[in-house]
Amino acid sequence: MFRTRLLSGILLVAVALVVLLTGGALLAVVLFLVSLIAYQELTAACKVRGEKMEPSAPVKVGCVMTLVYYAVMGLALARNITVAFPAMILAIVAAFLAFLFVYVFTFPRYHANQIMAAMVSFLYGPVMLSFLYLIREGLNEGIYLVWFVFLASWGSDTCAYCVGVLIGKHKMAPELSPKKSVEGAVGGVVGAALLFVLYAYFVINRYTGMTLPLPFAAVLGAVGALISMVGDLAASAIKRDHGIKDYGKLIPGHGGIMDRFDSVIVAAPVVFMGIMLMTV
Repeated sequence: MFRTRLLSGILLVAVALVVLLTGGALLAVVLFLVSLIAYQELTAACKVRGEKMEPSAPVKVGCVMTLVYYAVMGLALARNITVAFPAMILAIVAAFLAFLFVYVFTFPRYHANQIMAAMVSFLYGPVMLSFLYLIREGLNEGIYLVWFVFLASWGSDTCAYCVGVLIGKHKMAPELSPKKSVEGAVGGVVGAALLFVLYAYFVINRYTGMTLPLPFAAVLGAVGALISMVGDLAASAIKRDHGIKDYGKLIPGHGGIMDRFDSVIVAAPVVFMGIMLMTV
């Protein structure tokens, strides 16, 4: 099991490197596909699908609106990032209205909680993941800045694991993740802050056209790590609520997209907003 998890993790990192370094259309297509899978995993976990797990109307609408959302974002971002924001908001509103149409004109086939779960799944998966594309393609030096997302998520997770194994004694959220400790969480936050400072000093400030203040980098790293942990625990809470172990079996040894990208999903918008605040 460990060997399978390690090999699939290495392959996942290699694919992420290729896709993010290439950027452009390849990144857009990959993120769209990953978003589709994440959306279907979330709606399946929340019982939005039918009894035989066939795609229901809300799920079909969510998939179509995910395509619309990414198309609108990509076309708008090709012009300017300031054009992309209102375009993205309009696409999200259109998705919300589409879900309401399904609810009204199929009533009483779907319950309100299923429609709400479909809406939240759309925001949680596709919309949150799209911030990776916004950072990589919409910001100056995005090819360098996008790695902050993974330092805040996977980097902090690694630091938290190491510290937790060494000195972890006090359980942080035993009902959601019995292996996570308070000491590990602190180690993850401090570790991410340090990783952000090192990356800002040795990469961003030396090899790009921008200067990132190191205290700001430390704060962004700490906040990003903290939010990433919340994202990880939130994804676990959804699984516990619905009595499932993993969201899927796509990634051997890891589970589904939501099992592996739960912290990345919430770290991406935090990193994006942090960088935008710094450059305003």
